[in-house]
Amino acid sequence: MFSLHIDTARTWRGGQNQVLLTVLGLRALGHRSMLVAHAAGELRQRAQEGLELIPLAPKMEMDLSAAWRLSRLIKQLRPDIVHAHDPHGVAMAALALSMSTGGSRPFDKLRVASSRVEGRSAPANPPLVAARRVDFHMKDNALSRWKYRQVDCFICASEAIRRMVVADGVPEARAVTVHEGIDVGHVEAAPAADLHAELWLPHHAPIVGNVAALVPHKGQRHLIEAAAIVVTRVPDARFVIAGEGDLRAALERQIKDHHLEKHVFLAGFRPDVLSVHKAFDVFVMSSLTEGLGTSLLDAMACAKPVVGTTAGGIPEVIVDGTTGLLVPPRDHEAMAGAIVRLLSDDGMRRAMGAAGHARVRERFSAERMVEDTLLVSAGMVPRAVIERNCRAVGRKCHTSDDMTGGKPVGIDDRGRAQVAGSVRVEHAQLVAVDQERHAAAVGRPGDFSGLLVGAAERLDSLRAVHAAADPQGLAPSCRAPSLKDIGHAVVRR
Repeated sequence: MFSLHIDTARTWRGGQNQVLLTVLGLRALGHRSMLVAHAAGELRQRAQEGLELIPLAPKMEMDLSAAWRLSRLIKQLRPDIVHAHDPHGVAMAALALSMSTGGSRPFDKLRVASSRVEGRSAPANPPLVAARRVDFHMKDNALSRWKYRQVDCFICASEAIRRMVVADGVPEARAVTVHEGIDVGHVEAAPAADLHAELWLPHHAPIVGNVAALVPHKGQRHLIEAAAIVVTRVPDARFVIAGEGDLRAALERQIKDHHLEKHVFLAGFRPDVLSVHKAFDVFVMSSLTEGLGTSLLDAMACAKPVVGTTAGGIPEVIVDGTTGLLVPPRDHEAMAGAIVRLLSDDGMRRAMGAAGHARVRERFSAERMVEDTLLVSAGMVPRAVIERNCRAVGRKCHTSDDMTGGKPVGIDDRGRAQVAGSVRVEHAQLVAVDQERHAAAVGRPGDFSGLLVGAAERLDSLRAVHAAADPQGLAPSCRAPSLKDIGHAVVRR
């Protein structure tokens, strides 16, 4: 399957990391993925090597010029699916696709795709998928309502976000939860920073950490209020807040007002943020709103005990009393109590850190996020497109009504995106077809230098799922891929 991914942000935050992991992960599984990113953005800089990349971003939300250029690109490239990862990207993609169809979005995909396969002249637009990673309501204005009506499926980073999207009027069948993921192997390989030496901290002082932009909804002012209480009970405790943002001056004043200059440190933006995580004894996520929180996942992957608020998707990550402690947002006294409890019990910290690490490996890996995203995308691609792609490489297709991607996507009892098992067979078919399409496009066998750690294990999992979905071998040409299919994997840290 060929997917076109759009992210227009200039800065580097958790969302941009998810975009990069998604694109690299899809390529690792043998799918062609192209990225449209801001020409001066951090995402483009980090994605330069080994990716098909187009520098393009709107100057404003309704940038007709940028949308027209994207429309021409879509017509030329003919991706199977367009995946917009930020609100401006959604607007640009919606405009571009509407320019191609005269506004016939979004419910005519099967009819239009079938027309192209059958040789008729109707333009075939790919489905539009939108990532939703923030837990606040969509804007209730005409532009916002229009652009989100053009979206065929919302991939939400947490169940909390999905419920909010549905409450804003999106039909249940057009919203699915795919939890964000992290490259656990990359986190584990990062060395620990020596913050005691860098910040001249007392040698045995425990460090309570926070990693987030310094903006109101991240709630650092409540963490500083909690710190003022904690140091009266654990005088050696030190607090390190890594990140930059508009609230830096206000937080510096708050620290001074509480006479915490020797206890609370604003470390600024840290490119070695994973190493900083490993220097913490306890991680605190003080957010007032939070889609899911990849810095929380990073901390748990570092086997650190965590304190988090009950905002947004945080309770979907933290198992209260097992992997960490949950407290109400804005309640600095409860936050202080949880921090003191962890700092006072070495055994509890170790046990929660180990449990958190295991939970992230099982539920929140990048590989799992990519596979679930692929399942959702495969469910959006019409059968006619699959047949067209099969014919393009001379491969026999096995499709039927119960194998088509028209079925709704739901959530299973383990929180995973779930599509009918037959769609997984179709996914294996798409991998094999797209491997050949990609090889033709780049002029050599699959050479995917951005493979995520654990790709081989994920392929074994896909093969097992395929066998379960097709136990009688009814779709013999639709096998799951092998490492030979994908090419020699070069894992980059």
